[in-house]
Amino acid sequence: MSELFGFRKDRKEMLKELIRKIHKGEDPEKLKAQFRELFGSVTTTEIAQIEQELIQEGMPREEVMRLCEVHLAVFQEALDKDKPSAQLGHPVNILMEEHKKLIEFSDKLKKAIEELREIGDYDRGKDKILEIKEITDHFKESEKHYLREENVLFPYLEKHGITEPPAIMWMDHDKIRAIKKDLYKIVDNYNSMSFDEFIRRIGVVAIELGDMLASHFYKENNILFPMGLHVISEEEWKDIRLQFDEIGYCCFTPPDVITPIEVEKKEVSSVQQGMVNLPTGSLSLIELEAILNTLPVDITFVDKNDEVRYFSETKDRIFVRTKAVIGRKVQQCHPQKSVHIVEKILEEFKKGTKDHAEFWINMNGRLIYIRYFAVRDREGNYLGTLEVTQDVTEIKKLEGERRLLDW
Repeated sequence: MSELFGFRKDRKEMLKELIRKIHKGEDPEKLKAQFRELFGSVTTTEIAQIEQELIQEGMPREEVMRLCEVHLAVFQEALDKDKPSAQLGHPVNILMEEHKKLIEFSDKLKKAIEELREIGDYDRGKDKILEIKEITDHFKESEKHYLREENVLFPYLEKHGITEPPAIMWMDHDKIRAIKKDLYKIVDNYNSMSFDEFIRRIGVVAIELGDMLASHFYKENNILFPMGLHVISEEEWKDIRLQFDEIGYCCFTPPDVITPIEVEKKEVSSVQQGMVNLPTGSLSLIELEAILNTLPVDITFVDKNDEVRYFSETKDRIFVRTKAVIGRKVQQCHPQKSVHIVEKILEEFKKGTKDHAEFWINMNGRLIYIRYFAVRDREGNYLGTLEVTQDVTEIKKLEGERRLLDW
């Protein structure tokens, strides 16, 4: 790993010891002076590697996440000199501009709540209630921001050996989602509360959300993004941008930052144009791809090494998938809170004790059915796992029979 990031082992160990002192509670100002005297400079990539190795050595990921901002405070002067920039249209520029907008919405939310508090009741504060609802809608729309990071940027960082910083940022995302969920619930049900209770509850959540966003965006802007700009190639950034485009942007993403990029078109090889021969027939690759994408379910295949190998591109995918996840460990495609469930399913499939697992969840008013199937060859050897996801909302409503075409 040290060869990958390219700095001396003795320097790395001294920096690692400095971070250990931070975690022991030593004065950050004294440590900052000590760092300046010993090193003078450091890169975001060095900090990321050190944090990664400390976690691998047993330091809890939550502890590293909690003190990440203290790390930044100690090294900030040196990191400022190492901060590369991204031009318009670059994925990092897009994400950072969205950060600015989300902080702006957070400030507007707190201001609107304070103004509503001064008005004193719902009737005279109808305009402020409407403003709060509009801001809340922007936070709902911001989900695409986090999906682009989790499904495109993070996999590319992982391909370059950077695994812990994305995992820590994803944990932040889940915390942000939990706070936003509380916000939505309060706003949707404000009529069932007294005015004073509504102001109190939404005020607490607005402060919590603002603090969380400020902390998270600070870490991404100062560590994660500069690190990505150091290790990810220009060609990879072009691929990332195309996959960002596929997921889409938020209604508040500034239009001027989503400038088109030029990408060289790749020719389809003769092998890609060939036939796939199966025991029950043969299909051209074009036919096979179209069939898989026409199935009324989303499918994802994870091979026996737990790496994502394929996903279908149905018209209205339920869960986001991007080409960046191909080759990614499936454990890294899930938030930390559910990785143990993924591990348990894969373990039982590999042992041959189980062949399927199923779950169903309510999402945006729809009933989503999620199934996992062990894929085995004719001799029963484990080849991988197939995930099948389906919106069964309308299926669940079926009754009686329909025998006639109703076009």
